Amino acid sequence: MKIDRLIIAAVLLTTVAIGSVSAQQKPAAPAGAPATGSSTGSVPDSKMALIYSADFQDPKNGITKFTSLVNTLNREFQPRQTELSTLQQKITTLGKEIESTQNVADPKALAQKQEQLTQMQTELKRKGEDAQGAYDKRRQEIFGPLQEELGKALETFAKARGITVIVDASQVPVLYAADSIDITKAFIADFNSKNPATASVTQP
Repeated sequence: MKIDRLIIAAVLLTTVAIGSVSAQQKPAAPAGAPATGSSTGSVPDSKMALIYSADFQDPKNGITKFTSLVNTLNREFQPRQTELSTLQQKITTLGKEIESTQNVADPKALAQKQEQLTQMQTELKRKGEDAQGAYDKRRQEIFGPLQEELGKALETFAKARGITVIVDASQVPVLYAADSIDITKAFIADFNSKNPATASVTQP
């Protein structure tokens, strides 16, 4: 079950277009000119830039607010996760007991245990589906505002630097791109500095 892992697979951005890129491309840098690589979190000279939104989820170097919300969501659903894990353990134990005694146990007692096992399996399925539904709903409640916030912040970031088109390389296949047009680290650093991860989350 998905709820067992409690992993967020949020798609935060795809392709963001800010104005027209035609007739606004700068000429390529002359041979031998120093490159401004993404390892320094620099901003490219080009009007087109790449961003890797998957990096937003990096616990150490990503969007700190994202990591904080993931932890909050997982804490909220930990009791349900514990309940499901406990029920699964009981099912496993009972299943092994039935299997090991099916040739020697009283048929009536064995049938009762089998019925109990079926009921527990049905209960696990129902509770798992309920938990997954509640988890998905709560995830949207928590991450929806952040998604909008990131979109607006990225637009502001691009306009301030004269970038007209940003392509999310985590969503769109890119055959080749120079490191100098990767703005991922620069945007993450900028967003984190303006949006601390200490913001509270509205309780359900």
